[in-house]
Amino acid sequence: MKQKLNERQLAVLEWVGKGCPEGASAAYKTSCQALQNRGLAKVARRGGAWNAVLTDAGRHYLAHGTYPAPKAPVRALPIPRLPKATAPRSSPGVPPQPRQTYTDQLLEELETAGGRVLKSGPDADAWLSRAASASRSGRIPKTKELHWRKGHEGVEIKLVDIPAWRLAVLEAVAVPARLTHPHAIVQAMQKAKHPLGLTRPVQQRALRIVHALLTAVERNGHACAAGTVGAGPRHNRRLPHDPHFSIKAQGERVEFRVVQEKDRSEHVPTDKELEEAKKYSWVKIPRYDYTPSDRLRFDLRGGHPHHGSEWGDSTELLLEEQLSEIVHEIGLRGEAAERKRRADLEQARQKHLRWEAAMAEARDQYADDYRVRQLESQEAAWRRAMRLGDYLEASQAHVAMLPPGPERTAAEEWMLWATDHVARAHPMFQQLRLPEIPEPRADDLKPFLRGWSPYGSY
Repeated sequence: MKQKLNERQLAVLEWVGKGCPEGASAAYKTSCQALQNRGLAKVARRGGAWNAVLTDAGRHYLAHGTYPAPKAPVRALPIPRLPKATAPRSSPGVPPQPRQTYTDQLLEELETAGGRVLKSGPDADAWLSRAASASRSGRIPKTKELHWRKGHEGVEIKLVDIPAWRLAVLEAVAVPARLTHPHAIVQAMQKAKHPLGLTRPVQQRALRIVHALLTAVERNGHACAAGTVGAGPRHNRRLPHDPHFSIKAQGERVEFRVVQEKDRSEHVPTDKELEEAKKYSWVKIPRYDYTPSDRLRFDLRGGHPHHGSEWGDSTELLLEEQLSEIVHEIGLRGEAAERKRRADLEQARQKHLRWEAAMAEARDQYADDYRVRQLESQEAAWRRAMRLGDYLEASQAHVAMLPPGPERTAAEEWMLWATDHVARAHPMFQQLRLPEIPEPRADDLKPFLRGWSPYGSY
């Protein structure tokens, strides 16, 4: 069933019924395209002139407010067929059971399995189209949707919740018919020699839309800033270019560009072009001509997209009717940026906690390593003292055999000093206790940090 016309589309239909009088908005032409798609009007362009007339269905809609009833199809005579074998009838008194469809089977399996099923086997690929059919059946709850994909194990089908932001009820944004008190950024656009790089027929409409958008986002607490208001965007979308204005929502800057769509037509080469192309090999005759249309588009850049990054006039909706979704998109990108900021802060906090734990563990390991080195040093000193003690015993025996005189006196003095030195160096004659751990330097901790920096968690 065709959808009823909204108030704007009904106004355009009445305008066409009056013979398209002068003074109407240039955007009416776009709405006329939508009426033509519904079979209510017929648009014609001849000799550069634009015209629209009502069809019989359009006149019926103006008179009754509804579409005309569809004509009953002409039924063809039945073609005689050979009798087929009759299916076995059910037992008397037992109602026939309805045949279970693939959609019924899939929904039952999803409910039993908790919202996820995996189809494998020879008929797994057939479930791709069956899942698509189930998604279009209208039997999926309004707050859920089907997702399906083919993987190595088979076809995975999931019934997931629709994000809350997609179910939000949006408040319409009103676009003023005239700019009596334009926004400050719109005032700067009006002072430009070529506002937004647009042609004159669409300038006023674009400024009214921009004014309505800026006013709506400022009511939501967002900040607006002007950009390059006197130039249009580059023809190549991939090339960077300055925005016309920007909106900052919770720290996230979203840039806007107002684009005037172009109509494409076959290029008819001129005699001069044909002559030059024949004369010079590098001359290329263009295939198409592009002329500015009355359709507008907003291009957004910055932040995480939700609804999308482009909004423009279409055969179903004008740009004015999509402003509520654009305002919602700005808020969603700001909320996403705030969530990311908080997540980054939490991630940095957790990382700092892990660094502090690694530093504490590195200090403990450094202290243990220092004690082990001290123990090994004492063990080495003990073995050296034992060897020196054996040497002193042998030396004492030799000194005792020396006759009295200067040589023996000198030897005894040496033995006295050596014995005292060995006693002082022997670890057993010192107090045994845990050594004092010196404050480690950054390089001392690096071997125990397992890749962490001793200077911080960055």
